[in-house]
Amino acid sequence: MAKLYNRVNSDELKRLLLESDESRVTLSFYQYHHIEDPQSFRDQIYKDWSALGVFGRIYVSFEGINGQISVPANQFESFKEAMYAVPFLNGIRLNIAIEDDGKSFYKLKIKVRKKIVADGLDDKSFDVTKRGKHLDAKEVNELLAKDETLIVDMRNHYESEVGYFEGAICPDVETFREALPVVEDMLQKDKDKDIIMYCTGGIRCEKASAYYLHKGFDNVYMVNGGIIEYARQCDEQGLPNKFIGKNFVFDERMGERISDEVVAKCHQCGKPCDTHVNCANDACHILFIQCDECAEKYQSCCSVKCSDFIRLPQGEQDKLKGTIKFNGTLFGKGRYKAFHKDEGLVME
Repeated sequence: MAKLYNRVNSDELKRLLLESDESRVTLSFYQYHHIEDPQSFRDQIYKDWSALGVFGRIYVSFEGINGQISVPANQFESFKEAMYAVPFLNGIRLNIAIEDDGKSFYKLKIKVRKKIVADGLDDKSFDVTKRGKHLDAKEVNELLAKDETLIVDMRNHYESEVGYFEGAICPDVETFREALPVVEDMLQKDKDKDIIMYCTGGIRCEKASAYYLHKGFDNVYMVNGGIIEYARQCDEQGLPNKFIGKNFVFDERMGERISDEVVAKCHQCGKPCDTHVNCANDACHILFIQCDECAEKYQSCCSVKCSDFIRLPQGEQDKLKGTIKFNGTLFGKGRYKAFHKDEGLVME
């Protein structure tokens, strides 16, 4: 029987990936579809796709599939054939990464979930197939040129912090579940206006647009294929790119540059920077923005406390884990920011 999960140490897999010169293609995809037996479907695609060297993170549920993966370049056509052999996946759009060095994922994980995106919605209360109209890049730019058009970022605050569409409404939320009621409340007085929604690859807007139409919004649109596809079309067709900065991605890269502008700041020193990292102290591991100078100064940690902790012998670290509160136990993703006092930088 084929192995249905990875059994190699993660650190070893990361090392092998970094040392490899194999050319790989990073992409994302999703499809809403009723899957009667998600576990059997999961096991089958794991066997088929792992045999082709696919790495990545895929969620399968009764409502469909959502994946971010990388594929060996020399197996890309074989992968497409295998994917399109699944009837409900035949011909679906594959969002190819914009900036890609092939180091996005180092193993394949396919998990069965209740939903392919955690949204907290009761899908039985509205028709999820009655979604907003998809707009290509040219149509997005044309609608944005109208004075009354609103554009809404359906992503989390740490995603929009490093990049967003010009003039976008960016809710201060940590999850898509949290964003849905917040955005609804923000737009209550604008239900009759043209509203464009966008996210990374489009999946969050598929559900959100149906929900807002159900809630009485009249003209709901979404960027077809999300930021990834919009940027690709702008580049391919020579269109003005209305997205500023970086597109946050949920893989080892942490982001791909869409425009030259740097719209965020280092959370430690405040200089322009849009590089997301996780604190090098695994007992903390908080996600934050750090410039190269601060990475060197604090050993890639978010605080003096964490940089001091990782200098301790491993045995002593193991004894202290769970007894010390770091930024990762005090703040949510991207919520930690160092602050300044007259006597200098202060970090919890």
